[in-house]
Amino acid sequence: MRTPTDALDAALDGRYRIERELGADGMATVYLAHDLRHDREVALKVLRADLVGEGGSERFQREVAIAARLQHPHILTLIDSGEAAGLLFYVMPYVKGESLRALLAREGRLPLGDVLRILRDIADALVHAEEHGVVHRYIKPENVMLSGRHAMIVDFGVAKAVRMARATGTLTSAGVTLGTPTYMAPEQIAGDAQVDSRADLYSFGVVAYEMLTGQPPFTGTVQAVMKAHVTDEPPALIAARPDASQELIGLVARCLNKAPGERFARAADLLAAIDRAQAALAVASAPPVKVKGFTATLAFAVGAMAVAILGVVFGWRAVSQIRR
Repeated sequence: MRTPTDALDAALDGRYRIERELGADGMATVYLAHDLRHDREVALKVLRADLVGEGGSERFQREVAIAARLQHPHILTLIDSGEAAGLLFYVMPYVKGESLRALLAREGRLPLGDVLRILRDIADALVHAEEHGVVHRYIKPENVMLSGRHAMIVDFGVAKAVRMARATGTLTSAGVTLGTPTYMAPEQIAGDAQVDSRADLYSFGVVAYEMLTGQPPFTGTVQAVMKAHVTDEPPALIAARPDASQELIGLVARCLNKAPGERFARAADLLAAIDRAQAALAVASAPPVKVKGFTATLAFAVGAMAVAILGVVFGWRAVSQIRR
């Protein structure tokens, strides 16, 4: 018996050969596929059929084309898209690594150095996207891939493309259609049509909070989490991570402001705040510098004492000469 995958594989004949399923979420199923034209492995994502309405294919392709213009070391670029067997798909390079979700599931909360390194890569990608007018709308650990020491965001612009393509009346909220509200900004939950890059900064704050504590700030039922994002303050970070600097705690708190105007005005401002937090961590983590067997602090103290003694000696001699 032919399966839906068989039909898709046949429709993609000459372009991609599906190897196996890698996973699925509320938006798409992702497959490992072989790009037959370029002899390479790729990740091929196929949208849920019920998300696409009449005329949705053209709108989807138009939005994906905009997102495909993003070229950045920390953004996994869209390299192809199309329609096969009545299903919409898009293609990205296949990254041999793991998602941030897999890392968090295995390790729980992460060391401060790793947190800041990953956050800086994400923020750097957000700066580039903001400069090109692209909002992700779906920042979460599943959409951050880790390869070596680098983090890359996947699915940039796809959430909007799906929202534009979706069938009328599929669900009341585009955000809920695409997944749980755990990482959604309050304005997204409220259904604000004018969501901008500051919504990504809020999601960034939720991801940062989870990396630091091992869990997102709000948990529970979908309804409870949605309400909390709009009305509740997250538990204080300092209680869970007393080793975190004020710079790091402050930038996460600012991202998690309910009002977009109270967050960072630009992703570039967030990136600068992360650089300051990294500098603070470097200073706090630096071991004492030894100078000829003494720590720098001790050497300075001894030097200061010597200067003071010399000052007394020379002062006494000067007074003695005057008296003579």
